[in-house]
Amino acid sequence: MQDHSSPELERKLGLFPLTNIVIANMVGAGIFTTSGLLMSDLRNPFLMLVLWVVGGVIALCGALAYGQLGAAIPQAGGEYVFLSRLYHPLLGFLSGWTSFIVGFSAPIAASAIGFSEYFARACPQFVLCGNPAVLKKILSIGVILLFTGIHVRGIEFGARVQNLLTISKVLLIASLIFGGLLFGSGNLRHFTQGSACSFSLVGWKTAGLSLMWIMFAYSGWNASTYIGSEIQNPTKNIPRSLFLGTGVVMVLYLCVNIVFVYAVPPEEMEGVISIGGLAMGKLFGPSAETLFSLMIALALFSSLSAFIILGPRVYYPMARDRVFFRDLVRADPRSKAPVRAITLQGCISSIMVLTGTFDQILTVMGFALGIFPLFAVAGVFRLKQSGLKTTVLSGIRGAAITYLITGVFILVLSFFQRPIESSVAILSVFMGVPVYTCFKWKYNDTRS
Repeated sequence: MQDHSSPELERKLGLFPLTNIVIANMVGAGIFTTSGLLMSDLRNPFLMLVLWVVGGVIALCGALAYGQLGAAIPQAGGEYVFLSRLYHPLLGFLSGWTSFIVGFSAPIAASAIGFSEYFARACPQFVLCGNPAVLKKILSIGVILLFTGIHVRGIEFGARVQNLLTISKVLLIASLIFGGLLFGSGNLRHFTQGSACSFSLVGWKTAGLSLMWIMFAYSGWNASTYIGSEIQNPTKNIPRSLFLGTGVVMVLYLCVNIVFVYAVPPEEMEGVISIGGLAMGKLFGPSAETLFSLMIALALFSSLSAFIILGPRVYYPMARDRVFFRDLVRADPRSKAPVRAITLQGCISSIMVLTGTFDQILTVMGFALGIFPLFAVAGVFRLKQSGLKTTVLSGIRGAAITYLITGVFILVLSFFQRPIESSVAILSVFMGVPVYTCFKWKYNDTRS
């Protein structure tokens, strides 16, 4: 496999913007949409809060392992580079293919749809002038095209926009937390309401599926490894950004869910996607519901923007290795950005908005995103035999083992709970095998 440290991608990002990208990539549609869906299955607010903590610990374990991998292999591409280097180029390609189909394009589409849903809640008159479903899809695609245009201008300009969006989103969440708990008219009795926990097989399958949804909300804890070729001092900044970003998000997620439960009785939370707007309405009245729904809609710009930054940094090295569209390898001479890869990703995301629903996108995405991080984290134990001079600390090994055990547990239980959606995710992965073969044949690449 070729060296991905191309001079066309310049090392310009320090720890602060890098940590912001991790936080922005994690805090998105998941935290603002999944809690109501979780409550409809769990029916127990205390169990839901415990699972959010468990999900955060799993994400931290993964971040520690990826920090080790990113420091040892500081190149753009994330799992694609790790798996190609540590296992086989085919496995690396399948991870990149999954990122292309599901890992980035689908979250971009989901964030855009989440934005349109919250915007419609804040401004209901917007959907009264025509077909609501069509207008929401048009708005979602418009947002995708807007941020695609921003990021083709280059990583420095995109990072400045990203910093502003991320800081604004964190301030919004902080105001939601402190305002809700200190001044809102909630009720502590909500924490003790709901059904009792079940430790039957059905209960475990429900918990496994719930953790899969929660891990979707935490997805992005590995974000900075996707832009390793553009990071200053990557051996230090990659692990630090992953750990700091994931730790901050874990605390934010727990606090936000405490506010949700404090504001809304469990039975009223069940199945509500725009749970943030509902919670603010319960705490402060209808005007606050409108205001915060609009603010959350704008906050989703940050995660959408982060996904648009990161995805093309996976397709870029795939194209360099001649197992993907070769034109994607070219960076713009002025902006130094992989413009064609960014544009292609925007087109795929727009197609997903047109053809899928929010629930369909999230369900398949949650399972697919859990597969390749398992191989990558296991790669921590293959670093030395792959010829990389690095020392793996015992704490990193323990974190990797914890992540692997819990990750397999979540996928197995989720498959039994939702076999159709899980099978679609698995099928989308294996579709990459003939695609890989076609690219190898087309470019007459005989390398292993």
